[in-house]
Amino acid sequence: MANRAEVREFLMSRRAKVTPEAAGLPAGSNRRVPGLRRSEVAVLAGVSVEYYTKLERGQIAGASSSVLEGLARALHLNEVERAHLYDLARTADGIPASGRRRRPASQAVPPRESLQWTLDAITGAIAVVRNEMQDLVAVNRLGQAFYSPVMGSGGRAPNLARFQFLDPAARDFYPEWDRFAAMCVANLRMIAGKNPQHRGIQDLVGELSTQSETFRTLWAAHDVRVHGSGVKRFHHPQVGALELAYEETEFTGDEGLALVIYSAQPGSPSAERLQLLGSLAESPAVSSPAGTVRP
Repeated sequence: MANRAEVREFLMSRRAKVTPEAAGLPAGSNRRVPGLRRSEVAVLAGVSVEYYTKLERGQIAGASSSVLEGLARALHLNEVERAHLYDLARTADGIPASGRRRRPASQAVPPRESLQWTLDAITGAIAVVRNEMQDLVAVNRLGQAFYSPVMGSGGRAPNLARFQFLDPAARDFYPEWDRFAAMCVANLRMIAGKNPQHRGIQDLVGELSTQSETFRTLWAAHDVRVHGSGVKRFHHPQVGALELAYEETEFTGDEGLALVIYSAQPGSPSAERLQLLGSLAESPAVSSPAGTVRP
């Protein structure tokens, strides 16, 4: 996960995705590589071929904003990919992506008590806190019932990435498993670009790469994304199909932690099933106490 290798592979993967037609160039008939040639990217970005070749070898330290903007334009980067390119350049310069001193990576330990009180006050929706390694750090009662396939019966803190790629139950829980897998990896790739020395991410990527061929393939694609909002489909073993809207926000006081809330459209079948799941969660016979997920 060295920065130079990350830069090289990201630029090469983006270059391979841009067709000559999309870039307004003649396709020709003698192309040995997919996408654009280095010389074509250089022309479109407004830099010399020699300089672009240097950048694609991973030597991005010192690249100016105008150069980075030129690359983003030439490679048709979206906003998330553009931000990732800037993160890689800052890291190469030794500057944290945030512009501030790096804090230690957040651990799978209970957050402050008042945060758990806030989660417990949310009763009609699933509320969870996760860190950048996809550990579930804290949940409310409905979240505990919802993520019961992930949490299992104990052991280390539940991790959404490990569940996604290493647990066969994930295929049932996520009807759109391929989409969820791609989203998971792209989010981890974005975080790794901001902090390539993140030991937790390094260990997690190494573990999943060793044990999952699908993860290795997706990781090699160098796609990036950030969570925000949208709709996801699930199949819960107790209540069946659920279509839930999600909203995610990061904590300003706890770097690396994010709050994710899942809710259902009022009056929909998913809302009825979510209410049923909440009733089951309140039953002592089928639920455990709400609150922090302990490692």
